Amino acid sequence: MGLRKKSKVTAEFNMSSLTDIIFLLLIFFMLTSSMVVPNALNLKLPGKSQQNIEAQTKPFNVDVDERGYYFVNGKRITLESIELNLQKVKENRRGGPVSVTISPSSEVPNEYVVALMDVAYRLEIDAIMTDPR
Repeated sequence: MGLRKKSKVTAEFNMSSLTDIIFLLLIFFMLTSSMVVPNALNLKLPGKSQQNIEAQTKPFNVDVDERGYYFVNGKRITLESIELNLQKVKENRRGGPVSVTISPSSEVPNEYVVALMDVAYRLEIDAIMTDPR
């Protein structure tokens, strides 16, 4: 007599328990992430000074033409005079930053610009900027 039951194993997976666990984890991480304090530096920023900062940081402008002549404020000046003027500017700033802006002509030989940069380097000028033209 063939009254045997044939039991088949189903290969289906019950997703309802898995989605419950995923939602619980999502809620857990959302709650714990709002409790975490970010690691930040506690900085005290400096206040505004009363001195005129623009006057202190105004650069010393030097123009160099194609013949190698140096000009400061439109007046022709020698390299030695530039060195003396830079020393005076540095003394007047009392340890503040001193910067030099060099504006060479397009045809100026490099040795004139390098000589001016060497003067600024010897005087330990904080910033040497060039203005390409």
